[in-house]
Amino acid sequence: MILSTKGRYGLKAIFELALNYGSGPVSLKKISDKYNISESYLEQLFAKLRKSGYIDTVRGPQGGYMLAKRPDEITVGMVLRTLEGDITASECINKEICARESICATRGIFEKIENSINNVIDSITLDDMQADQKNILTEENK
Repeated sequence: MILSTKGRYGLKAIFELALNYGSGPVSLKKISDKYNISESYLEQLFAKLRKSGYIDTVRGPQGGYMLAKRPDEITVGMVLRTLEGDITASECINKEICARESICATRGIFEKIENSINNVIDSITLDDMQADQKNILTEENK
């Protein structure tokens, strides 16, 4: 399973908002320049995140985007599901009934993989990501 650019870029972009939490709105241009993502693509991603209530828009010359919730209230799973849909290891897991379910040797494995992935992404907040980045930068400066 590979996340699409929606999930990867969206997570980077909302992480930038978390880094600037409490400092006012962040322009699309700043995020676009930092991560080399087109502004129009960011607009599409932010429209979905705004609709889900994770970010707010501030209009005007000093406008931009900011988190609508604290960084410790938004998980990686929330962001990825908003942009990607359900995260799954196999399409057969999403189907309610599979004709081969009783004899399928891999379904149980796929369910375990999916549960593990969901447990990880649901346990990591944007705040946790910030702490991890600070630890990495601290280690690099030693």
